[in-house]
Amino acid sequence: MTRRNAVVVTHSRLRQSGTVVSEAVEQLRSAGFEVTIIDNIDPPAFGAPSPRVSDNTEIVVVLGGDGTILRAAELVHCTEVPILGVNLGHVGFLAEFESFQMSEAIRRVAEHDYSIDERMIAHVDVWLPGANEPIEDWALNDITLERETRGKMVELSIRVDDVEMSSFGADGVIVSTPTGSTAYAFSAGGPIIWPNVKALQLTPLAAHALFARPLVIGAESTFTLDILESSVSDGWICCDGRRQRSLPKGTRIEVRASRDTLRLARLSGVPFTNRLVSKFDLPVVGWREQANRGKAARSGGSGCSMDCNAHGAHYAPDSRKTPGGRETSGGRETSGGNEMPEGNGSGR
Repeated sequence: MTRRNAVVVTHSRLRQSGTVVSEAVEQLRSAGFEVTIIDNIDPPAFGAPSPRVSDNTEIVVVLGGDGTILRAAELVHCTEVPILGVNLGHVGFLAEFESFQMSEAIRRVAEHDYSIDERMIAHVDVWLPGANEPIEDWALNDITLERETRGKMVELSIRVDDVEMSSFGADGVIVSTPTGSTAYAFSAGGPIIWPNVKALQLTPLAAHALFARPLVIGAESTFTLDILESSVSDGWICCDGRRQRSLPKGTRIEVRASRDTLRLARLSGVPFTNRLVSKFDLPVVGWREQANRGKAARSGGSGCSMDCNAHGAHYAPDSRKTPGGRETSGGRETSGGNEMPEGNGSGR
């Protein structure tokens, strides 16, 4: 019988504070897996290779939040091993299941009942001044280039496919993948990019410029960022909030889509839109619709139609004069200066 191997990645505090991790390990072993537990993974140095799981690992099960999944991503980088996330953190955008669904998740894994979601990752080449070869690294979520000195700006030149697009002083910029577009870049005002879109986006951080908007490029294009010699601060680069280092003035950073991908195990065919709405608890009912529903409830379900409100109508056919000489519309008084002739059902 072929031996099946699984790796569980988690936090030591989760192992010490409850029984969730031990229960997951026991269920995996009952399903026929030999289990290795990894916690508290220290980030490698920027550009240095990270430890990887063995080639015979069938799956990596992550018990934690998105940060734990990013740590697990280092273990499977440049391998074919998929990651299955069980959310024990806060948002858990990359996780497939919540903690109360863990038994179901492990059963499906044991039965090979899952699909693979290939996620694009970003590759970065850092050319230090006078260097003959770059320092290479990668990111599943994002690569941030920021000022090293707090209270000062870093001066950057931005190019796409070797054509200069802009230059400005800023706190920094974020270059993110579609996966990372719901993370730091989203908080900085960047757009959300669906995971199946092959693209990179650059989002400035507090740029001192009139025209510094997020920029999205295709997977065949390359961002080139230069830390100008005139910059009052050196730079600081960080990949996925983990691997980081200082960058002197005159450094060039090139970011492109990597040839490698990261494999996420998916146990359901739920569209990304469902995940987006549920994880962010998006208000899918706008204020106009809420107002219409409130009116309908107060009037016993006979409120103004959606089409009527969408055109800003405030006039009702039963307009009449009040004793004070002001006109009412739908039972509400309107000022005499804004009276509307009867029959006009679409004016303001």
